[in-house]
Amino acid sequence: MQPIRILFISIEGNTRNFVENLTAYAAKQHASQPELPEITATEISETSDLTDETQPFFCFVPTYLDGGNGIDNGVKELMTKVLGEYIAYHHNAQQLLGVVGSGNRNFNEQYCLTAKRYATTFGVPFIADYELRGVPRDETRIYDALINRLKEVTPAS
Repeated sequence: MQPIRILFISIEGNTRNFVENLTAYAAKQHASQPELPEITATEISETSDLTDETQPFFCFVPTYLDGGNGIDNGVKELMTKVLGEYIAYHHNAQQLLGVVGSGNRNFNEQYCLTAKRYATTFGVPFIADYELRGVPRDETRIYDALINRLKEVTPAS
């Protein structure tokens, strides 16, 4: 199985930390069961060049809002727009397999709102969520969810 590709944005380091832990978890799984995929991850930032993606990928995005409640009086996304612009560039959205979101559960309906909006905008599933930096059981759960999604979209041999 090809490595799982992840594109992510990290503002305060929470998403980066989780993706690093998830990548390490995947490497351990691959070492004991070589048929399981590893993970390759690329952080997208304001300095990233817009390039054409040619391989399928998942995106991991936190939610940061500045204004509106995201439900009935609008939303103004803060700091994560560059990932959405990257995905929307040329045909990159056609390679997007799904979205994983993170946030703070204290924000109720706004929890993972950006990821849910990306899923709707780009017509892909919202695969999973985790709070802030996640916990080890999130790594297992999300890794399994990524593999299951790959199986859904990969034709059987």
